[in-house]
Amino acid sequence: MIVIRECEGFDELQACVDLQIEVWGYSDGDVIPRRAFLVAQKIGGQAIGAFDVSLPGAGERGDAGSMVGFALSLPGVKTGAASRSGRPESYLHSHMLAVRDGYRNQSIGAKLKLAQREDALRRAIRRIEWTFDPLEIKNAFLNIHKLGAVVRRYEENFYGVSSSRLQGGLQTDRLVAEWWIASPRVAAAVAEAGKTAQPAADDTWLEEIRVPAAIYDWKADDTQRHLAHEVQTENRHRFQQAFSQGLTVVAFTRDSIGNGIFHLGRWSEPAVST
Repeated sequence: MIVIRECEGFDELQACVDLQIEVWGYSDGDVIPRRAFLVAQKIGGQAIGAFDVSLPGAGERGDAGSMVGFALSLPGVKTGAASRSGRPESYLHSHMLAVRDGYRNQSIGAKLKLAQREDALRRAIRRIEWTFDPLEIKNAFLNIHKLGAVVRRYEENFYGVSSSRLQGGLQTDRLVAEWWIASPRVAAAVAEAGKTAQPAADDTWLEEIRVPAAIYDWKADDTQRHLAHEVQTENRHRFQQAFSQGLTVVAFTRDSIGNGIFHLGRWSEPAVST
């Protein structure tokens, strides 16, 4: 059984640090230290853990030794053109989400995101954002299809050089997911999150951008990495062009052989609550 709750105490925050090294293989320069997790909690961010309470000695709520996943977010403020109302608007930036190998594909990542949403809504926060790799098909399916996020921004080589083995030596290009957590779109997506059905074809989709299912193998193989680089370069251009024309990623599907497909169309921000 997996328990999702806010992390407590130094040991559990250190478990977050250890897990990020395990999952991403970061060098010391890329690791988020324990004190950053602590500060995030103190200033209005989130450090939420997933605990396997079926492990020996874990107890009913879990402990540092039973942590199998976490999500870290930082508080932020939208101002100027980035604010819908023109006034400062609080939001959360979800900086990290990790799930231990062996616990993946069990919806733990989705449960961590939903816990972030529930906490944010209790605090009258209406927007959560995060970045994700445009070549990661599983992440895109979670973010857009299961959670209902939209995408309107592409950040080229966002983090610079990364020591993560998952990056495969490629530049750290990122899409920015916008999760409007109080919107009908997100409420509908969350209600359907446990189902596997793909969205029906929509004639309002104006563009599609594909990611081959073989991308994971290409990134991991020195002799084929140039193929992954070619996909990254082509898709970077296509995303940037589509976003400059006012299009938004509004859906994500996978075909019968696992290729990922971003669907773009017109979209408007939810109205400002009064």
